Amino acid sequence: MLSVQRMTPFFTSQEDFRLRLVFAYQYFSIIKGGEVYQFVPSEGKEIVVNVKSLQVENLGEVFVFQRGSKFIRLPLYQLLLISDLHLHLSTILEGTLKLKIEMPEVVIAEAGQLIEELEAEYYDRMIDYALETKNRSLFIQLTEGML
Repeated sequence: MLSVQRMTPFFTSQEDFRLRLVFAYQYFSIIKGGEVYQFVPSEGKEIVVNVKSLQVENLGEVFVFQRGSKFIRLPLYQLLLISDLHLHLSTILEGTLKLKIEMPEVVIAEAGQLIEELEAEYYDRMIDYALETKNRSLFIQLTEGML
């Protein structure tokens, strides 16, 4: 799987209900197999998004990435399938269009549960730290809140 390291549009323009994101050298890079490949605007260089449906319209556009003498040619639809491009694209859309993309309730609930678990682990580590350093007042302060 590929991951996007950097994705910053060089130029954006909005025409009616289409948003054009144009990319140039050094503004777009991917990581494949631990190696960074830089975008080369030799073929495709823009992503067109329908702002009403939030769908990418030019899925056939071919993007080329280079590392030394190695080149990777990927159609946009494939890049969307095998990378985390959609996450970077939604971040750009939120900033450019001032959109607020809603998170599903399940994701919000899972994040809240994860935060609670991390806080509990941190609390336990603080108690361990108080015991290791023989800090009686900190230990009492931490354990009194538990009762």
